Amino acid sequence: MSGFRFFDTHRKWEDWFGMLLGLLIVLSPWLTGQPNYGFGTLSEPGFAILCTVLAGVFVFGLAQMEYIALQRWEEAGEMALGLWLIAAPYLLGYSASGMLRFWHTGIGGVVFLLAVLKLWQDWNLTDQELANHGQ
Repeated sequence: MSGFRFFDTHRKWEDWFGMLLGLLIVLSPWLTGQPNYGFGTLSEPGFAILCTVLAGVFVFGLAQMEYIALQRWEEAGEMALGLWLIAAPYLLGYSASGMLRFWHTGIGGVVFLLAVLKLWQDWNLTDQELANHGQ
């Protein structure tokens, strides 16, 4: 087992997986059958859908930026977005009904854990090594 370093190196598939998660987040209201669900304690019921779509776009964009030019702040941003997705059902008032709450909590957890893994892999890299990630 001395040569097994699967979790030690930031690989390209992790960035592609992050992009896939972003797309899945954007599509989650429609995949769960709740695109027009009237949830949310804020005055506009579509606010939760807007937050979901924006979070998915940001996760996709950050993962794409990591694929092109890796920076540690991108991973920190993904961690924050993962935590937001976990908390969104409770903050926006749709935690009591529907499958969307489970999707957001689960996908948010995966986004957070993937970002923690990538940050851990890149923690000791120099700026030059980070810049060479895309090559």
